Amino acid sequence: MILGPVAQNPLLRHYINVFKVNETLKSLQMTGNKIGNKGGMHFAAMLQINNCLEELDLGDCDLGTQSLIALTTVLNNNRTIRAINMNRPLLYSQQEESTVHIALMLKVNKNLKELHLGKHEMKDFGVERLCEKLTSNFTLRYLDLRCNNITRDGAKCLAELLKLNTALKIIDLTANRIEDEGAIYLSEAIALNTNLKALAIPNNNIGGKGLVSLTKAMKINTTLSHIYVWGNKLDEPTCVAFSDLIKSGRLLEKNTDVSPYDVDGHLHPAELFHGLQRHYYLTPSYGQDHDSACNSALSEDL
Repeated sequence: MILGPVAQNPLLRHYINVFKVNETLKSLQMTGNKIGNKGGMHFAAMLQINNCLEELDLGDCDLGTQSLIALTTVLNNNRTIRAINMNRPLLYSQQEESTVHIALMLKVNKNLKELHLGKHEMKDFGVERLCEKLTSNFTLRYLDLRCNNITRDGAKCLAELLKLNTALKIIDLTANRIEDEGAIYLSEAIALNTNLKALAIPNNNIGGKGLVSLTKAMKINTTLSHIYVWGNKLDEPTCVAFSDLIKSGRLLEKNTDVSPYDVDGHLHPAELFHGLQRHYYLTPSYGQDHDSACNSALSEDL
């Protein structure tokens, strides 16, 4: 179910009361409704009662620290929510209190499979807290950390987590700043990991050294099938490495966002409109759902 503008308090309270007793609705998308911190608190109260909802999208809803913590506290005991989007809250503290609470929730929650934490102003400290608790989580499959402030140190924490071969199948680090060193840390983990299926690292200030290390790791790894790197420093050695992966069949062109092409004997990168963003909100932005060329099929394996 997708709701249009319902930020007005009387209308929102009406919907919340309906959701509390609803026994059929499985998916609810509130994206872009400016319900604010108070509205987020209403949804937290609703989740204490509703035992049917499986997917909840509260992205771009102006949630605050208080409502994030309330939602996270409810998820400690909720047994039905499988996917939740809490992208772009309005946070005014640099202490990452909400991230700490989310990490504690992940340690005890046994049902959540998909978690979106984009634009949380998360730093390496927050990533480290998440990784500490995810070592004992065996259900989370999709972790979205795009558009945060994660550097090579945060990438190192994620790499150490991946070496443990956790349940994670999709990691989105788009628009952070892990650079070459962070990519190399991830490469070392990918060479050992047998569960990860998709990695998105566009716009991370990664150079040829880091990108080529990822392609080498993919030659060892047999399960990572989707990788997205556009927006980094795609030099010619990187183009050669990706071209080799595609030509050998190790990487399908539909499963990446870069396609090298030849000009006068030199390879250059071209962008392909392929990426995890095509199913952030459960349906692709083009093409038919379930189509083999659409990555919505990837999330269905979670």
